[in-house]
Amino acid sequence: MKNLKTLGFAALLLLAACTKQTDHNQDNHDSASNESPNQALYDQVMDVHDEVMPKMDEIMKLKRSLQDQIANSPDLVLERKEQLERVIANLDSANNAMMNWMHEFNPLPDSVDQEKAREYLESEMERIRKVKTTMLESIDKAKEEITKT
Repeated sequence: MKNLKTLGFAALLLLAACTKQTDHNQDNHDSASNESPNQALYDQVMDVHDEVMPKMDEIMKLKRSLQDQIANSPDLVLERKEQLERVIANLDSANNAMMNWMHEFNPLPDSVDQEKAREYLESEMERIRKVKTTMLESIDKAKEEITKT
């Protein structure tokens, strides 16, 4: 019985500590947002990135599937082969667009120039949305071509 009480007390302490830590993290996030007026815009840009970044794996899988289709069909009509190669090129282009965006993304700290930092983030939001569109369209087209066989 004594062990059960001790265990229960330890569990309560652990729960209280976790709750306190979560509250502390939320306070830090709130104060960081207050310190950086552009933080919400930065978060939105990163949300778009985080939404499509996992699709990079899908792009690679679709590309391999299309390449396999070409390699395993020696009697493939030239027109069909060229179509599949264009779809592969579009997948590569989408992949490269994301890689380029990630390598080039370098937001300015608000402490340098808050207005310039905001303008940069707005332009990056437009760029990452274009990357998203390119990726999603190339994925849809590749899926469409795969189902044609």
